[in-house]
Amino acid sequence: MGVDYYNVLKVSRSATDEDLKKSYKRLAMKWHPDKNAMNPGEAEAKFKQISEAYDVLSDPQRRQIYDLYGEEGLKSGCGLFPMPNSNGRDMGSGRGFKYCTRKAEDIFEECFRGFHIGEEQIVGGGGGGRKLDKAADVETKLACTLEELYKGSKRKMKISRIVLDDAGMPVMVEEVLAITIKPGWKKGTKITFPEKGNHETGVAPGDLIFVVDEKPHPVFRRNGNDLIVHQKISLVDALTGKNLHITSLDGRDIIVSLSDIIKPGQEMVIENEGMAISKEPGKNGNLRIKFDVKFPSRLTAEQKSELKRILGRTN
Repeated sequence: MGVDYYNVLKVSRSATDEDLKKSYKRLAMKWHPDKNAMNPGEAEAKFKQISEAYDVLSDPQRRQIYDLYGEEGLKSGCGLFPMPNSNGRDMGSGRGFKYCTRKAEDIFEECFRGFHIGEEQIVGGGGGGRKLDKAADVETKLACTLEELYKGSKRKMKISRIVLDDAGMPVMVEEVLAITIKPGWKKGTKITFPEKGNHETGVAPGDLIFVVDEKPHPVFRRNGNDLIVHQKISLVDALTGKNLHITSLDGRDIIVSLSDIIKPGQEMVIENEGMAISKEPGKNGNLRIKFDVKFPSRLTAEQKSELKRILGRTN
């Protein structure tokens, strides 16, 4: 009998026209070559077979001949098989019939009224285009450490989503997605996986969107592309200087030499030691050090006298 068109469309032999159309639309959207860039060969073959099955079974005359003579008879009849009447009986000397395969894209466009899957709009007929109905997108937070956003990293995320099986029934599946976090990404950055959201009957699948969220850091605070660190120093160090050691987000030891007097609330800028700038590879923001000068809680009379002497005050 050749190809079982009913099995191809996942319908019973008693399927109605509505059953055929519903199943064809679902399978055609699933296997359209433009939606299967990773495996276009297999998708194209399945898409053609699905389209051919629908083209045959959706036409009462072709379906009747197919039910009687199968695929081979339908395609190679050419006079060998007389046309059956409405009761399926041989009409004797009636003229023969042969099915000529149509282009899968023509069948798709006819069924979807000109919908072009690459442009996501109606391109046939009048009245302008419209967007294809689509299931709601799914958004989820992707919590990242400041170190990850500074250096970049790779994650593997296990997700669960609803898809439709071959019978059109919703089933839950699990999948692992690889996410590449690029240096310099900010809170609110969105990573979109097209059509990795939930599936619904009769509409395009929704997208899965990860939204970057930034975890608080115990040392650094981010301000745009800059990093801010609050550094406490003693009054003696503020007046006499010292070398500060600050560990960067990628583990380097940044040495900051304090040679001038540091005033309370003063800020020092270390260029190019801030966050990476994602849109300008090779460039970084600045590291801003804000100083908190610790004053002693009390001084002895001798210390006060010595300070007056050193600072030059005589009265």
